[in-house]
Amino acid sequence: MTDAALVLLQQQVLWAALGLGLAFGAIAQRSHFCTMGAVADVVNIGDWARMRMWALAIGVAMIGFNAMVAAGWVKAADSLYAAPLLLWLSQAVGGLMFGFGMVLASGCGSKTLVRIGGGNLKSLVVFVVLGLSAWATLRGVTAVLRVASVDRVQVALPTGQDLPSLAVAWLGMGPSAVASHALVFGAVLGGGLVLWALARREGRSADVLLGGLGIGLLVVALWWVSGVLGHVAEHPQTLEEVFLATNSNRMESFSFVAPLAYLLDGLIFFSDTSKRLTQGMVMVVGVVLGSAAVALAGRSFRWEGFRGVEDTANHLVGALLMGVGGITALGCTVGQGLSGLSTLSLGSFIATAAIIAGAVAALRWQVWRMDRAA
Repeated sequence: MTDAALVLLQQQVLWAALGLGLAFGAIAQRSHFCTMGAVADVVNIGDWARMRMWALAIGVAMIGFNAMVAAGWVKAADSLYAAPLLLWLSQAVGGLMFGFGMVLASGCGSKTLVRIGGGNLKSLVVFVVLGLSAWATLRGVTAVLRVASVDRVQVALPTGQDLPSLAVAWLGMGPSAVASHALVFGAVLGGGLVLWALARREGRSADVLLGGLGIGLLVVALWWVSGVLGHVAEHPQTLEEVFLATNSNRMESFSFVAPLAYLLDGLIFFSDTSKRLTQGMVMVVGVVLGSAAVALAGRSFRWEGFRGVEDTANHLVGALLMGVGGITALGCTVGQGLSGLSTLSLGSFIATAAIIAGAVAALRWQVWRMDRAA
């Protein structure tokens, strides 16, 4: 591959990521896709519709990703989530922080971007604080604390931490068996979630189907863009395998913590020629624009600010917890709860469970505060 062809391919990856980000923002705005909202609906009013939407998206993403693994297109090991080193304490602690924070901030990273597109100025503040605290946890003071504390507790696995690889290693089979096991695991676990989501009438409404099927397929599509379209087996300059336009230099799909940090860094140091545009950065911009387009078309766009000091404080603290927690947990409700789970990563199951637990704890705490005030 020539250098010119490589540049053209990288541009194709970026345009594809932007388009998928636009679609994500549009679907999330139209269907009210929100993990925090799904948990809150269950805890506060016993409504499972949005939880079924999220489960449907996870199931579709699992089936789609593992079908690509079975076809030999992608490998879970090429992603951030399926590394052999299991940082279980980081994912548990970070997940709890992120889950608690997203309740205080009225939504996770993806919902923050969708709200910005709808005219929510509170979410713009959350975006900045989340991005800065995430960057500090990647490279700054909280990164030092993270590495010196929770990251030290780890388990070195004999193979990748995705369930098909672990099963193959446990059974004493060769690496070639991973593809067939991925197809089975993806079909059973993903299919089970799809069936559960559609089992009740509330799971078959137009919004649930749009959000669940749409978001799940977008996660699979971005895996394909990054892992197939953007995969170069031998870079013409370094002669090494590379995944184009990614910050991690690995195959990536949707995630909304680290990409926000990289986008802020790129904007702040825009004149630095060493900075490069990545699929995560353009995907973030696409989500905001897609949400704004739907909000404007549906005449739901409206400016919204903070109600008072307490509301401001809650959002600032929530954004800080999400930034630090999201990086520590290696992802958010979308990064771990959709993209990570689609790879069947053991760490993603830990992080997602911790995020839900943190969100439930925050919701219970809010109810306790209101009861005490009354």
